[in-house]
Amino acid sequence: MAELAEAAGITVRTLRFYRERGLIPPPRREGRIAWYDDRHLARLRTIAALLERGHTLTGIADLTSAFETGRDVGEVLELGTPTEEEPVRLTPEELADRFAGQVTPENFAAALALGYLATDGEEIVHVSRRLLDVSAALVREGVPLAEVLRAGARVREHAEALAELFAELLGAHAAGEDLQRLRPLAKSVVDAELSLALDRRLRG
Repeated sequence: MAELAEAAGITVRTLRFYRERGLIPPPRREGRIAWYDDRHLARLRTIAALLERGHTLTGIADLTSAFETGRDVGEVLELGTPTEEEPVRLTPEELADRFAGQVTPENFAAALALGYLATDGEEIVHVSRRLLDVSAALVREGVPLAEVLRAGARVREHAEALAELFAELLGAHAAGEDLQRLRPLAKSVVDAELSLALDRRLRG
């Protein structure tokens, strides 16, 4: 337990508290010895990333319970209508294969902090099949995974600003029940503008 706490950058007391709350799975026991492994460390990094993003320990416990019992995580997060993005479950080995051995502890922690990844027992959950496929394709084209993640963080900032702009626009001129129906229009505007911006860059 002390070694795991040190690797995760937390105190043994905090780790024991997480264990008592059911936030991490029980260790493998051999007699009186409790063995923790990489999946426990990955779960602790997920907890740290979620705490940094403003989630409470109670909320994280609900998410953990949802993963383990098969409940809809979107329901736990109160996302309402299910997202268009399809989560993908992977083993650590499958994730490593996707990214040609570039899944270092630093890159894994960055993906957790972005919210791209979460852990569920011995599996890893990627939030979006499209993002997973595009990220893997960029790495195959020679772009380092660390750079892909840094670009993802910058894209996230711009995407949040665009989402806020369209939410305000549609909220001011459409009834609440129309917002989901008009969502594809907002996405089409962004896609067209990005296409035009890329044309200008390529011509330049």
